[in-house]
Amino acid sequence: MRPGSVEDLADVGELYLRSRHAAFPSVPAPVHSDAQVRAWVRGWDLTSHELWLAEEAGAPDGPAAARPLGFVLLTPTWVDHLYVDPDHQGHGIGSALVELVQALRPDGVGLWVFESNLAARRFYARHGFVEVERTDGSENEEHAPDIHLAWPA
Repeated sequence: MRPGSVEDLADVGELYLRSRHAAFPSVPAPVHSDAQVRAWVRGWDLTSHELWLAEEAGAPDGPAAARPLGFVLLTPTWVDHLYVDPDHQGHGIGSALVELVQALRPDGVGLWVFESNLAARRFYARHGFVEVERTDGSENEEHAPDIHLAWPA
């Protein structure tokens, strides 16, 4: 686990895309092309957001090439994005990222999750997040119903 930097954003963009595509249909398909998403992620302002990476080191006998297995992007009060590589889900990476967020934001944090993403809803509930409100999705790009969750309860 380490803080991310601008140099990490290209890899984060690829992880974001892999995760979003693998989550379909539980998560609505992205409304932007992969190229647009890559450009958007490369433009994230890391002066107003914190980026944290869960990563895997390279081969023990080779150069230390790390690749992100998960990431979280957060503001002082919100988790904007938390994604884990689809090939590494179910191994505690997401939980480690949430626990990091909870340690960094002991006064609480909120996030949005798509109503259709039952796995994410169960995951966040296990970590103490509770439902604050539901919307019809008219305010998000995908126009899919979503749920505002918050921690601490």
